[in-house]
Amino acid sequence: MSKKTLLILAAGMGSRYGGLKQLDGLGPNGETIIDYSVYDAIQAGFDKLVFVIRPHFEEEFKSKVSSKYTSLAEVVHVHQEVDSPIAGIDTFPEREKPWGTGHAVLVCESVIHEPFAVINADDYYGKEAFVQMADFLDNRISENKNSLIGYKLGNTLSENGHVSRGVCQVNDELQLVEVNERTKIARENGTIYYHDGDQKYPLSEESYVSMNFWGFHPDLFPMFRKGFLDFVNYSRPTEKQEYFIPLVVDYLIKSGRSEFEVIPSNSTWIGVTYQEDRQPTVDKFAEMGQRGDYPEKLF
Repeated sequence: MSKKTLLILAAGMGSRYGGLKQLDGLGPNGETIIDYSVYDAIQAGFDKLVFVIRPHFEEEFKSKVSSKYTSLAEVVHVHQEVDSPIAGIDTFPEREKPWGTGHAVLVCESVIHEPFAVINADDYYGKEAFVQMADFLDNRISENKNSLIGYKLGNTLSENGHVSRGVCQVNDELQLVEVNERTKIARENGTIYYHDGDQKYPLSEESYVSMNFWGFHPDLFPMFRKGFLDFVNYSRPTEKQEYFIPLVVDYLIKSGRSEFEVIPSNSTWIGVTYQEDRQPTVDKFAEMGQRGDYPEKLF
């Protein structure tokens, strides 16, 4: 079994939720969603954890979250700031909003030298997904073969508002063709729609979507850097435009540099997009504890 890193994107500000949801205790004993992900990852064989965080909550994050894991895995913290040094950029445009998930991966280039998975800090992915990803990283990954855990769209919606999802186009061999970011997705009268301007379009319950659970070879970091340099220097992004992982993936696929295996997951994704999602999430974790899916004390 080879060394595997789990890169956890925890720098998001949680604007829709109204607080740092990465630090919100949702489990029966105050466990965070990160606690469940780390537990599942370590059980699946991941042995290094890299957390991308903002400096202003580092101490609170360490005391409430990551200090629990240091006896079980190597733990590294990396800061994501709007002016985090990136080779090739001398001066950054002024902005307050972070540069996005692709930039969050890029700032970890100096600390990750092995195959790695990427997840969001505020999403629960299910035990099975970590086992599937660990198997891929151990047995099938290469510079030109990477992966994505694919969830069924119908398993990833919020009952309390619309969501954005990366809807996947997949070929017959379960290879990713492209990811299209769809916004304002919600179920209306039994049918799922996404909205684009004044129009709405139906989506299948069975469509694969990306919940940002990727498997990458470390040799791809130069591609992340090249894409970010192009994004900043040539795209002239507005204050709100971000450099997302799917932008990099789309380039890798369409340039023929890598294929992406979509690994189907039947897990029900659990996430807290809105404050109203909190209590249903607390209830789901309580049910899992009662079923014996998790020990009474994770760490």
